[in-house]
Amino acid sequence: MPLASTLLPVALAIVMFGLGLTLTLADFTRVVRFPKAVFVALACQIIVLPLLTFGIVALSGLPPLLAIGMMLIVSAPGGAIANVLSHIFGGDVALNISLTAVNSVTAIFTIPLIVNLSIAYFDPSGGQIGLQFQKTLEVTVMVLGPVVLGMLIRRFATRFALAMDKPVRIVSMIILAAVITLTVIGNLAVLAANLGPLLLLALLICVMSLLVGFFVPRLFRVSPAQSLASSLEIGLHNATIALVIGQVVLANPVIAVPAAVYGPVSIVLGLVAAIVFRSVIRRTAGDPAPQAASEPEPDVTVEA
Repeated sequence: MPLASTLLPVALAIVMFGLGLTLTLADFTRVVRFPKAVFVALACQIIVLPLLTFGIVALSGLPPLLAIGMMLIVSAPGGAIANVLSHIFGGDVALNISLTAVNSVTAIFTIPLIVNLSIAYFDPSGGQIGLQFQKTLEVTVMVLGPVVLGMLIRRFATRFALAMDKPVRIVSMIILAAVITLTVIGNLAVLAANLGPLLLLALLICVMSLLVGFFVPRLFRVSPAQSLASSLEIGLHNATIALVIGQVVLANPVIAVPAAVYGPVSIVLGLVAAIVFRSVIRRTAGDPAPQAASEPEPDVTVEA
């Protein structure tokens, strides 16, 4: 839909600008303080999760464009809603923010790779819908440009950045809700024909992501609080990025449909998972601190 295509870049700019307002260079350099937790989480998100999702989607019989869209949402980095849930339920918020920062950069390389491989497998005769160099550059500018601007404002006008936190958060959520609604309305026939499989896959993949994000780090003796942070970061993807790439960059609204389904589903399941994992942590190791005592609590904002 033309209106949705117009609103989406605006929504993404606001969401990523809001993310930038919460970031500092320390959020990127902090990863050296817990390299194992970061490495395991990134390996799960960049390698393990896409491979598992590919297997599930390939066996599902989902139409090619929807299959590509499902791989697209899985390749998107985490959204800052993970930071909020982590803060509420005792996860390591500092790790969440660092993962979000690093993922937002690495996604510029991993999204084109995963999407192009998915297109080659699911729709090899689909024509020029891949993320070639020019389109990848377009994604880079749309994703990183507002983040850098937000970080500069945070660095040189901290009070203004903090004051803008709530307005940006509210506007981004309203615009995203509108875009998801328009995406659904514009693809009602596709959604109606595939709602059952899409919902089932969204539920299955989200649950799998949350479980992998929690238990794989635990296998590597990552702390419970950091494992909770990893689970939320891996399970709650930035639906706005997936919607923009599918509907605006690839110019194929059908590819954006899985993101419109996965976004709301992941928020609900993320909340449930946070409650369950916090209960598990309490029973096995006592009530965890939100983060290491030596680490100042970062600002937390909400985005899709």
